[in-house]
Amino acid sequence: MINVSKTKEIFIIGFALFSMFFGAGNLILPPFLGVQAGESWSLVTLGFFVTAVIIPIIGIMAHARLQGTMFDFGKKVSPIFSAVYCLFVYAISITLPAPRTASVTHEMAIAPFFGTSSLVTSTIYFALVFIFVMNRSKILNILGKFLTPLIIIILLAVIFIGITTNPESINPSTFKTPFVSGLLEGYQTFDAIGAVVIGGVLVISMNFNKATTFEIKKELITKAGIVAGIGLLMIYAGLIYSGVLFSDSFEANATRTEILTSLSTQTLGNIGTTFLSVLVALACFTTGVGIVTGTSDYFKGLFHNSQKAYTITAIIGCVLGVLIGQFDVQYIIVIALPALMFIYPITIVLILLNVLPEKFASPTVFKAVVGVTFLFSIPDFLKFVINSEKLTGIQSYIPFSEHSLGWVLPAFLIFVFVTSLENFSRKTS
Repeated sequence: MINVSKTKEIFIIGFALFSMFFGAGNLILPPFLGVQAGESWSLVTLGFFVTAVIIPIIGIMAHARLQGTMFDFGKKVSPIFSAVYCLFVYAISITLPAPRTASVTHEMAIAPFFGTSSLVTSTIYFALVFIFVMNRSKILNILGKFLTPLIIIILLAVIFIGITTNPESINPSTFKTPFVSGLLEGYQTFDAIGAVVIGGVLVISMNFNKATTFEIKKELITKAGIVAGIGLLMIYAGLIYSGVLFSDSFEANATRTEILTSLSTQTLGNIGTTFLSVLVALACFTTGVGIVTGTSDYFKGLFHNSQKAYTITAIIGCVLGVLIGQFDVQYIIVIALPALMFIYPITIVLILLNVLPEKFASPTVFKAVVGVTFLFSIPDFLKFVINSEKLTGIQSYIPFSEHSLGWVLPAFLIFVFVTSLENFSRKTS
């Protein structure tokens, strides 16, 4: 017999997880992938799904298992490593995804209707962000509950009209390795980092009944994660496929925001596009406030609950937002690549290790796998910083390094080796 209250709770938590990952900036990525993917769109979707949905959802499951904070994700490596990792992640958060929310807002909601510069937009935008961060208004939480459903409704309309359109032809794929291209584009969602940063807060803040056991909590969150994952897959796959169907209608050098705007115009008309632009701008704003508030809270706690540290961090975050947010989205995506190539592999292995049973995830395993991942991520990181023939020579000896995935096989092999060694030692002792 179906437990109605339990099913209801699963869907409520699932929708909360969906809303957390469904950032407005993410909307600009799938249609662009579709335009480039052509007939290989299914492989691209699968790759995007791995890093933009599966890994982040597993991150939430890891938090459900840990019942802790972001610091707990890396403490098995060492407390010093975990502290540095936290600082690095928060530094990335306020210098890349937060400013990108202002850039997306300008390109989708301001530039098409007004003649102001992006610097003016980012200045006003982050002045408002600072006001909301300092006042911690609950208005944003209320707005968020209504924004996500409205955006979903509009996107479903775009997708439905788009997929019922019969294209004259589907362009060939421009990707040499469609799956890997989708995988790496998923890095740009920052959702794995999001899962680590705010997943713990979300899990702890969920209103579970006092009688709810640890195992039931894990079960509810796991099933809710599946619900959220299915919802995200439907939206992402629909937008990717819509990009495929309308690929002939976009200019060859169209940006991610231009493609999403044009797609909504072709399916919903100018009124629909205007409405979507406003909603996306509001959703970007709530995301921007959330990132700056979360980062400020972290440094406030780091300095013994200091309000001064909170204010200084908020000021720094907003100033960086103004300076970086004035650039176009494409530029921010490009400058984000080196940082993502460095921090994303480490984040992925931390998520996977924290969700494994204890016998497969000892401190020794953590140290070995994270250390090897760090080491083999360096060439992938440097590839986007310097152009060196020596670096190319080194990468030729590392499997998958030409796809910026040189860390995968070494991390897997060291995991198998260390766990096998530990299991053997336990059996012989």
